[in-house]
Amino acid sequence: MSADRAALQRALERGEREGGSVEFKERLTRSVHLADGRLESLAAQLRHRVLSGDGEATYVVGVTDDGGIAGISPEAFSESMDVLSLLAEEAGAHIDDVQTWGIGEGIVGVATLQEGAVLDVDDDHIVVGTAGHVDHGKSTLVGSLVTGDHDDGQGGTRGFLDVQPHEVDRGLSADLSYGVYGFDDEGPVRMDNPHRKSDRARVVEEADRLVSFVDTVGHEPWLRTTIRGLVGQKLDYGLLVVAADDGPTKTTREHLGILLATELPTIVAITKADMVSEERVSEVEREVERLLRNADKTPLSVDRHGVEAAIEEINEQVVPVLSTSAVTMEGLPVLDELFEHLPKTSATEGDFSMYIDRTYNVTGVGAVASGTVRSGSVEAGDELLVGPLADGAFRAVEVRSIEMHYHRVDEASAGRIVGIALKGISEADLERGMVLLPRDADPDPVREFEAEVMVLNHPTRIDDGYEPVVHLETVSETVSIHPEGGQLLPGDTGRAHIRFKFRPYMVEEGQRFVFREGSSKGVGTVTDVSVDGNRTEDS
Repeated sequence: MSADRAALQRALERGEREGGSVEFKERLTRSVHLADGRLESLAAQLRHRVLSGDGEATYVVGVTDDGGIAGISPEAFSESMDVLSLLAEEAGAHIDDVQTWGIGEGIVGVATLQEGAVLDVDDDHIVVGTAGHVDHGKSTLVGSLVTGDHDDGQGGTRGFLDVQPHEVDRGLSADLSYGVYGFDDEGPVRMDNPHRKSDRARVVEEADRLVSFVDTVGHEPWLRTTIRGLVGQKLDYGLLVVAADDGPTKTTREHLGILLATELPTIVAITKADMVSEERVSEVEREVERLLRNADKTPLSVDRHGVEAAIEEINEQVVPVLSTSAVTMEGLPVLDELFEHLPKTSATEGDFSMYIDRTYNVTGVGAVASGTVRSGSVEAGDELLVGPLADGAFRAVEVRSIEMHYHRVDEASAGRIVGIALKGISEADLERGMVLLPRDADPDPVREFEAEVMVLNHPTRIDDGYEPVVHLETVSETVSIHPEGGQLLPGDTGRAHIRFKFRPYMVEEGQRFVFREGSSKGVGTVTDVSVDGNRTEDS
């Protein structure tokens, strides 16, 4: 085998064995490997491989179970990478690098996976979550922003935001992906090639201010992933895109509802302005403004009022709207100015708290809980409470150590994504949706609460006892909803009594959440947690 295939040769020689970090896959498909039950088992397998490799695993795709080189089509390889990225996200890992080799008419590839999220949140940069309908140009717009390159009119720059380069041929994203650029005294600091880790490191090193993008998924089948990107991340701003040649769609309305449900200050970018007339751009802008007013928000046209007004006025109620084109670069200097001067919004004061997003059992370390520090700060050696357990109780634990972006740190503050090794509890007793609090806290978990809810989409109506899944912080749990008045129709806003079906959680007044079940979706705000049902013995 030639020298340029050395990485593939090494992986094949190491082989797929029990307790090893190498896994062989001929191909991965959505229909088979993302079916009910398969995703969870394959994610567990991936997690095992990552932990066996001390935080790194190697997946060889396009080979048989015994290591025989098969080769698969570029389309099948791209789909396999889509599925692998979803499995990695589910297992608390990410695809760090992909190398491929041509085998006849097919492809064989080696994907290197790393433990942890690909994006770390620092004090000196803002994090922007993008949303919008498929093919409305989210990734293309962000790709042009982070590189400064014109798009070729075929979505060429969107490939810079994909988890791996072979999605470029497909032209679709199927997972959360990330881009970053920054600013120094002379202006934007951009990436020449976002696929090079060294290029990302250069931007981080050179820029005085960083802007990171969480580029979410526009496809309806992956709405769960989009919700995790928008609700589960510590975002500062939302960027909703609406294509000028299509206008607002049902998905546009759903994603806008999710952004607004989290009280996230949001910018609306009308994309593809080069493809239509000025009259059509103005028509879509009016449609967007009506959509915002119907959501009780105030649109602010950046073209009419200027970028300084947008920077000064943007908040949970005022939404700047501007037209853009990644082909002509129209509007991109305005976005640069916005992102250079917008203040960070997500850092919070107060006592330490962190909702658990992932749990691990690391050899030699023990139970590890990872998530984003919600408020305050935490240090190695701190005594904490973790819970609620299934019975509503909290357990005393101690912080053994803290890791952030693969580096051991002594302290982590609000906005940081961390892994916290805990003494006093096993990984089997930790679950996503639990919370870490100071030892002297007096937590009061609830089984039910009152909320103000808005129905974004439903085929008929929400009746008393309706059972969707609620996404609140990192909690994802089935609930029963009991609307005041007995029912809620699509588009309705009203009060409702909400009860977790299986166990209590930490819920606070003012928290925002999303609920969904099938094609039905809605958003809400917790208004009262001091309901009688939380004091009953069976609660």
